[in-house]
Amino acid sequence: MESGPAIFAGVVFALFGAGLLLWTGVRVLHRAPVAQGVNPAASVAFATLAGAVALLLGVWCFTRL
Repeated sequence: MESGPAIFAGVVFALFGAGLLLWTGVRVLHRAPVAQGVNPAASVAFATLAGAVALLLGVWCFTRL
């Protein structure tokens, strides 16, 4: 019964992280801004870092099962 919240949190973190990394990659490939009004290099770096952290948190949640 305790594994339910860990599975839910892992799925949410993994989907968000993967989605953010995919979205950032597509924006970079199309040379579109990742965030309006922000330095392009900084916005790509921050979005990539946030996506990777979320993906790692999802993996960490799955290791807690």
